Amino acid sequence: MMWSNVSATYFLLTGFPGLEAAHHWISIPFFTVYFSVLLGNSTLLYLIKDDHNLHEPMYYFLAMLAGTDLMVTLTTMPTVMGVLWVNYRKIYPGACFMQAYFIHSLSIVESGILLAMAYDRFIAIRNPLRYTSILTNTRLVKLGVGIFLRGFISIMPVIARLYLFSYCHSHTLNHAFCLHQEVMTLACADITFNRIYPVILVSLTVFLDSLIILFSYILILKTVLGIASAEERAKALNTCMSHICCVLVFYVTVIGLSFIHRFGKNVPHVVHIIMSYVYFLFPPLMNPIIYSIKTKQIQSGIRHLLSKQRFGN
Repeated sequence: MMWSNVSATYFLLTGFPGLEAAHHWISIPFFTVYFSVLLGNSTLLYLIKDDHNLHEPMYYFLAMLAGTDLMVTLTTMPTVMGVLWVNYRKIYPGACFMQAYFIHSLSIVESGILLAMAYDRFIAIRNPLRYTSILTNTRLVKLGVGIFLRGFISIMPVIARLYLFSYCHSHTLNHAFCLHQEVMTLACADITFNRIYPVILVSLTVFLDSLIILFSYILILKTVLGIASAEERAKALNTCMSHICCVLVFYVTVIGLSFIHRFGKNVPHVVHIIMSYVYFLFPPLMNPIIYSIKTKQIQSGIRHLLSKQRFGN
């Protein structure tokens, strides 16, 4: 079936059902979080670009993470704020499918970047003398391109099929943004492939990434425990703490959202909605905060930036 035969000319987004009168008030914390995400991640990108002390593999991966978080935020922010501010609920199919494409592909990209950051820490601690010779700029570019291609290509098959479906069920979505798993249920077509493929994809990307990260940290811990000096052990572990915190933030929200969707049939619908926003907003909000608190080089860069602004240099 081609898109020209589709009976839906647009879909309707949903904010917080039953709380429509309070949407203006709800928009205040949402806008604050969105603004904080944009400010925090933009600052990280600027610092890494501007400060030559941060021109190292670890911070290049951090820049990729910050850029991905910015893209996720800019993908969902227009429709979410449109619903909360002016109750604009319409979204046309093409825009809806593209939004779903970027949301899901960027989730896989973020998982891949966290895996690459674990590889960076693994090399830095297990083989420090060869760190710069292994993680060369050329290899970093190849890793970055591979991570983004994996995310943006792997999700294409299910998103492409959305354009071919006919939509004759309710055209109302449960969130203020489009998700593949919601849109496909509105189709009057066989969606077996769209149900099975994402499960396999998540297993081979996000789930497998998490297992490799866990295994890499087991090896890192084994190496650190073999260091004779307690001070050196603490120093080695401290270089991993920011990444460990970001990994926990990302995967705990993924697991939490999955459990709510899978086992939370008796949980109020508003809890499902809140968890989906936590999944999309909490990691991008926390990542720059974590690295600002736990990384001395980032702290130094922020102080230098503030001093430049203060004295006009």
